[in-house]
Amino acid sequence: MSYYDIDSILTDAEKVPCKFELDVPELGYLDNNPSHPLKAGTSVGLPLWLAEPLALTRREPTSSEEDSKSFVSLDLPPSLSNEVMSALKADPRAVPLRDQSHNFYGLGTRMLDVFEEREICAILRKTFVTRATDIALHARKAGATEDMGVGAGEEFLRGLEEWERKLFRKAHEGTKGGKEWMERVKKH
Repeated sequence: MSYYDIDSILTDAEKVPCKFELDVPELGYLDNNPSHPLKAGTSVGLPLWLAEPLALTRREPTSSEEDSKSFVSLDLPPSLSNEVMSALKADPRAVPLRDQSHNFYGLGTRMLDVFEEREICAILRKTFVTRATDIALHARKAGATEDMGVGAGEEFLRGLEEWERKLFRKAHEGTKGGKEWMERVKKH
């Protein structure tokens, strides 16, 4: 993605749960305690752009008994929790992904860069493929028939996250372009 891609910027701004592995002076305000240091073991939500390098960077051990640790341990965000993954396994169409995260797939792929979770990868892939067929069907029907209605289309779009909305727009534009081309062919 581009450096200036707004979806990428918004994905990197998503907060992910982290636990600090050491005391950090002057950062107590992250835990609503501004006059004290941030204690080891404190859990806070940090933006992904900050949490990822803190989790991947190793610090020097302070004693000979201690091994090299990262500054923070990173957990999966609530939008990729076991409950959400179980719901997606059961029926990907029933979960409004936008309620989980506006950039659900973007966040999922970024988290898979950090975690090696094969099961989450498989669930995300299956979810995208399953939902893409519905998206393509709705995009083809949008504006073509009266039975779909304006309210039904808006309700469908409300549950789509950003990648899915882009897919919907492209599929709708492709269908519309194909119809326009067929009309021009019929005229000549």
